[in-house]
Amino acid sequence: MNKNQIITLEITAISSDGYGIGRFDNTVVFVPFTALGDVCEVLIVKVKKNYCFGKVSRFIKKSDDRICADCDSFSKCGGCAFRHINYTAEKQIKTQRVEDCIKRIGELDATVHPVTSNDITECYRNKSQYPVGQDDFGIISGFYALHSHRIVSSEKCNLTPIEFDEIRQFILQFAKQNHIKPYDEQKHKGLLRHIYIRQAKVTGEIMVCVVINGDNLPQTQKLIDGLCNLNSNIKTIAVNKNTQKTNVILGDKTDVIFGDGYIVDELCGLKFRIGVHSFYQVNHDMAQMLYEKAFELALPQGKTVLDLYCGAGTIGLTMASSAKKIIGVEIVAPAVEDAKFNAKLNNITNAQFICGTAADAARQLYADGISAEIVIVDPPRKGLDADLIDTISNKFAPEKIVYISCDPATFARDLKVFQEFGYKTTDVYPFDLFPRTPHVESVCLMSKV
Repeated sequence: MNKNQIITLEITAISSDGYGIGRFDNTVVFVPFTALGDVCEVLIVKVKKNYCFGKVSRFIKKSDDRICADCDSFSKCGGCAFRHINYTAEKQIKTQRVEDCIKRIGELDATVHPVTSNDITECYRNKSQYPVGQDDFGIISGFYALHSHRIVSSEKCNLTPIEFDEIRQFILQFAKQNHIKPYDEQKHKGLLRHIYIRQAKVTGEIMVCVVINGDNLPQTQKLIDGLCNLNSNIKTIAVNKNTQKTNVILGDKTDVIFGDGYIVDELCGLKFRIGVHSFYQVNHDMAQMLYEKAFELALPQGKTVLDLYCGAGTIGLTMASSAKKIIGVEIVAPAVEDAKFNAKLNNITNAQFICGTAADAARQLYADGISAEIVIVDPPRKGLDADLIDTISNKFAPEKIVYISCDPATFARDLKVFQEFGYKTTDVYPFDLFPRTPHVESVCLMSKV
């Protein structure tokens, strides 16, 4: 296979990042924005040792799953992967992806259920972070192109509420009128880096955060007045200072210039404070369905529950009314403070929260003689390390482990290790918290054999 070669290819599978996959002369070829069943002429654009990347030059036969993409930025920004296929096909792809990982990586004899979704694919995100930059026409914001930090200008995103676009455009206009320069990542110059917006789904409260490369944002009162006139649901406005030469969005210091510095939402019948640094699932309604399934699997009645990677305490606190005790562990200090506040906000007295790594806290709790019949883990994409799995399995040795995952591959890898330690998985439940993107969440129960 050579670069610039044109081949005829049938798409027979979809990769974890949403690329179509076909084979030509026993070589795997990845082609973005294709669908199962597409037959197309493909221009080879990159050749690796064992695989290639290509792009469609002409469709010979189009898949029955295809639809017209409804976004001008699709294929340019790095957000959606599946706006060109119908949602039924997308759900099937996500179910298949989880099943493939469970069978091939986990080598588990477990049933993977069809992906659970409420079939709402638009305006479901309650949080969005927009990089700010400049092009030949002036200041812009939007999203990064896939695998890059090149900003694709976008005035509207179908995944977020329309209020987000209105607020973003107002801030850009404010910056233009007050001669506030956008950030240049290459030169590390310019003031306005990101526009960061959150909305509480149930209460409607909105938080606006402006991320700057400096100590002060000029004309803040004018910004406050303008935003509050624009939308009466804006309850807090903050300025986050990030002067580091980094691709991390938020800096450590945040000044609240209007409101209390947080908004309040309701989830599973409880109230939760959401601050600038708080972890909170971006799809409220699907998160509630996921947590209800976790509760159903855990059955925490009268049990002590150890909630590792607890964030703002959302999962553990939804089990507190039934459980004997909740012990939450989280490494992000502001999230721990949120969790403690949320417990008080809901008059929950049987919850304790610890700031530290999951592995260190688990070892210390075990050394202190504290046991738990149920352990819940909701780790980042990299999954769990072997030491933590060993501590959970061989030291705590709980009756049940409920694992919530945002990455099917590391999820399957970890379930395989747990099985070697005597914990069996019989059913896996995928949940689509991120429609139109390649991401999928999963939850399962592991029971001690």
